Amino acid sequence: MIGPVVSLAWWQRHRDQVVLADVRWYLDGRSGRDAYNGGHLPGAVFVDLDRWLAAGASPEAGRHPLPDPAVFAEGMTRLGIADGTTVVAYDDAGGTVAARLVWMLRVTGHAAALLDGGIPAYQGPPEQAPLEQALPERPAASFTPRPWPADRLAGLGDATDPGLVVLDARDRARFRGDSEPVDPRPGHIPGARSLPCRENLAADGTFLPADRLRERLAGVGVTDAAQVVSYCGSGVTACHNLLVLEYAGLGQGRLYPGSWSQYSHTTRPAALGDDAFRP
Repeated sequence: MIGPVVSLAWWQRHRDQVVLADVRWYLDGRSGRDAYNGGHLPGAVFVDLDRWLAAGASPEAGRHPLPDPAVFAEGMTRLGIADGTTVVAYDDAGGTVAARLVWMLRVTGHAAALLDGGIPAYQGPPEQAPLEQALPERPAASFTPRPWPADRLAGLGDATDPGLVVLDARDRARFRGDSEPVDPRPGHIPGARSLPCRENLAADGTFLPADRLRERLAGVGVTDAAQVVSYCGSGVTACHNLLVLEYAGLGQGRLYPGSWSQYSHTTRPAALGDDAFRP
């Protein structure tokens, strides 16, 4: 299977053999669809996170619970993504949103990767790398619904298990509880370790080298992904850390889909401050 991250050069060599997926979405309420319509990479289809990559929000399940597999399959079918299609996904945030689609495809046995650097890596002088506004015409495909694999998922009990390594992908300010823009309580799950997904990236928005990522992971006690549970605000950017585990050669961890948006609605305690892990 294709690795979890591919370079711009790789995509340019294989662009006729893959489907490019634009998965822009914004926590501040801006429209990813409008951003796509304003200009996207050539041939890219738009994947609506709220419609195809998540079920309806609720206090019990969180803001972006995983959708029914049939809904996910319908979305892929409509976009012309078949069972055997290789998907390369991007956004304009270092892959922190597009990671949700890539993770969902990979855990159900499909070939998918993030485009390293996303739109910023592609953009240059307009005459060299113009964005498109035309909507691609792709025929509907055949995409078979597959259940979400239980061994790649974690629940509330796992996220509070002191025997597991629980990683929080949110920015450090939200981890500490300095601010909380969307969920009912600030803070983090007691015992969780802060690993902000945006810090997986270099200044240009591309991934840090694999050896640097391994150092980062070792700094929070991760040398093998088998005991890792990843969460964030709503189970989207947590997927970025899960793909980083793979990219760094440490294996596959588990996603806690409900994440803080579920946990913060419970009566369980919330931790505040750095609560830094020290190996």
